[in-house]
Amino acid sequence: METAKKKITKDTMIGEVVNMSPEAKAVIEKYFGNGCFTCAGINVESIAFGAMMHNIDPQKIVDEINALED
Repeated sequence: METAKKKITKDTMIGEVVNMSPEAKAVIEKYFGNGCFTCAGINVESIAFGAMMHNIDPQKIVDEINALED
């Protein structure tokens, strides 16, 4: 029996996303840049916060990451 992966939401922490889905690192880098991975905020900032800081619709990022899991 395969366990279902947790779906990413706009409230999921960026660091958690990368840990849960290594493939998502490319999506995070695409929208937020590679500086995100050296920032201490990666573990306390959500996708929604990062999206707000980069003026991006967070749902676009969430949908792209969740599509990786399908």
